[in-house]
Amino acid sequence: MTISDRIFERLRQLDMSQKVFSQETGISQSTISEWKSKGTNPTSEKIMIICKVLDVTPEWILSGIDNTGTRGNKPDWYVIDRSSEMGILISGYHKMNESQRARLLGYMEAITEMEKREEL
Repeated sequence: MTISDRIFERLRQLDMSQKVFSQETGISQSTISEWKSKGTNPTSEKIMIICKVLDVTPEWILSGIDNTGTRGNKPDWYVIDRSSEMGILISGYHKMNESQRARLLGYMEAITEMEKREEL
């Protein structure tokens, strides 16, 4: 199965039209139609927005393998939208000096430990 096959399969699962998909991704309808008619795949620059709109991982869109559960290697990296809560947090972290970062990490460890104790 190709990348474009997985995209169209996911569109069917979501009951999303190519028109809505085009609007959500900013990819022209003619380009999307071309993927289907010619069996071509989207360019690498489009993969992340496609994954976001279809709510799938890049790993799945590229290979068809969904890394869930306890099998497989977990990635050593994350892809995060800068406007998301996590993206805003990371942007703020990068603006901090070393001392502020250490303090923030200390707070995170303390909160995590408190949560563990409350679960017991």
